[in-house]
Parts: sequence; C-alpha cells; structure tokens
Amino acid sequence: EVQLVESGGGLVQPGGSLTLSCAASGFTFDSYAMNWVRQAPGKGLELVTHFTSGGSRIYADSAQGRFTISRDTLSNTVYLQMNNLQPDDTAVYYCNVQYSGSSYWGQGTQVTVSS
Repeated sequence: EVQLVESGGGLVQPGGSLTLSCAASGFTFDSYAMNWVRQAPGKGLELVTHFTSGGSRIYADSAQGRFTISRDTLSNTVYLQMNNLQPDDTAVYYCNVQYSGSSYWGQGTQVTVSS
C-alpha cells in the first residue's frame, strides 16, 4: 500500500524558512518521480516542484531560487526546503506520486506565512 506522510509545516514570519518532509512507503522510492503540490486558500492546486526519477529537479517560477527539493533514498523521504517565505506561500502542501496508473497524495501539511 502506497503511503505518503507529510510533516514540518507551521507558522513562520515573512522571510523565514521551513523544511517539509514526506515519508514514503509501499513503492520503490527512487524509481518514481515525486512532486510537491500546494493549495492556497480559495485557489486550485499548484505544482511547486518535481523531482524526476532520473534525479532532475523542476521548479515553478514561484519557487525558483527559494525552494529546494531533495530526497533521501535510505529513509524513503523527500524534502522541501523553503527559504525567504512570503505570505503568498501560505497553503497546504502535499507530496504526490504517480504510481502504477494512480495518483497518491499525503494528508498535507499547513504552511502559514504571517507576521
């Protein structure tokens, strides 16, 4: 059974940093692309960053230069390091994997950027 469990969200002031974690299980972690997706209040889903199975990293314009995706294949965990956070980054952040024809999501972790 595929499971994704996010953690690390919270309240941070503008300009601050957070690191989100997504613990994955139920599939061969390093063989599949992993995504971080967010949903801001009243808005649709936005792909923040994408870690391809080949190890390439792709970022949305909104994340470029501030966010970094990484993964640890020993612990089957993907991380999202977020720096210089701004109020527009306030959202629920989800990790996501497309596996065996289905899309799997974690429960999400709330990030709130506010002074």
